[in-house]
Amino acid sequence: MTITRARPVQIACEDGLCLSGHLWPAPGESTGLVIINPATGVRADYYHRYAQFLTAHRFSALTYDYRGIGASRPASLRGCGYKWRDWGMLDFAAALGFAQAAAPGSPLLCVGHSIGGYLPGLAANAAALTRLLTVGAQYAFWPDYAAQKRLGLLAKWHLAMPALTALYGYFPGKKLGWLEDLPKGVAYEWSFRGALMERTHPPHERPEILRRFSTVTAPILAVTLSDDEFATLPAIRRTLAYYTSARKQAVMLHPADFGHEKIGHFGLFHARHKDDFWAQSVKWLQGGANPWPHRALGV
Repeated sequence: MTITRARPVQIACEDGLCLSGHLWPAPGESTGLVIINPATGVRADYYHRYAQFLTAHRFSALTYDYRGIGASRPASLRGCGYKWRDWGMLDFAAALGFAQAAAPGSPLLCVGHSIGGYLPGLAANAAALTRLLTVGAQYAFWPDYAAQKRLGLLAKWHLAMPALTALYGYFPGKKLGWLEDLPKGVAYEWSFRGALMERTHPPHERPEILRRFSTVTAPILAVTLSDDEFATLPAIRRTLAYYTSARKQAVMLHPADFGHEKIGHFGLFHARHKDDFWAQSVKWLQGGANPWPHRALGV
């Protein structure tokens, strides 16, 4: 296997902010460029080994940190004004524009983990996507959480998180071992999310946001796990419903499918899944074939 070396890149956003990322070129001719969107509060470097794996299958890949996270974090999160919606409207839009310039004429794909599978629909240029793989994609409406975990998750993310955010001026997630620190606007949008995501936006923006989701015609395969407490079937369906013009499929995998008792919301991007989930995901990215038809869900 050829080892691909990543090239550090700066991704310029429409509002003048620059994000830090890495471009992973395929050795030889590329069959497409895959943008990898992280989950909330997860650094891009968690996905670097997956990006390198994709290059061995003739894909180039782009990894990047959203504003306020990892290498794209400012000197101080207090007062930075970053919002969750900015990660789609500005950050993913910039990453997609960067990909278009880096690989003109090449298929542009996205692998979106958690919020990363919801964000593409917020981008004004999202129609440029060729194919989308989402993993545990949802936008954290708490009644959709798994019933047996719901009260605990409600207390953690929708009561404790906003209270601590008000106290510190940002969410101190690293101090608690609860993912990365988050800008205040990101934490509050998560904490106070309602059933209709468009209501997170000012009223004058809502028609445009819904229109942007409708421009996505790329086929979508939405993957979740039976032990994912966030990305339950209602949560997956709620998110997919906004992609009104896309051909959508969804599957619910089980930890036992991969020889494990537990995997959860974050586990599929761990390198131990290189020979199972990672390898199977390439089938969708390369040709649009669902590797798990026996686990299909109605959406």
